[in-house]
Amino acid sequence: MFAQLLIAFGATLLGFFGTLHIVYTFFTNKLEPRDAATAAAMKATNPVLTRRANFWEGWIGFNATHGLGMLLFAATYLVLAFSHMSWLRDSPTLTWLSVAGSATYLAIARRYFFRTPIIGAAVATACFLGAAFTLSF
Repeated sequence: MFAQLLIAFGATLLGFFGTLHIVYTFFTNKLEPRDAATAAAMKATNPVLTRRANFWEGWIGFNATHGLGMLLFAATYLVLAFSHMSWLRDSPTLTWLSVAGSATYLAIARRYFFRTPIIGAAVATACFLGAAFTLSF
């Protein structure tokens, strides 16, 4: 089924970006500031919210949970596509939720990120949207 392929491809793409984000967060320096003074300032500064965490720890935690959220979103829709496709056919809410979720990632990427995540989120959103239309009509 075409809708199943679209959902699987969109979810795989988001899962790839989520996994890459986790790898970049914990195993590379790609998400670290180029300016060492910025990293030092982040480690020495606490948000108004709490003194228990500094901005550096918040940065690492944000990036880790961002990647994990994308990965879990992707895993959910991969499981639905391969094991419970009937749930997607029978539930417009589940189907259109994938569009809303990926479109939200796209909106955030357009506002705050750079070209590669924008393209990835746009392709994933187009896949989920195509699948939603296919399953709805």
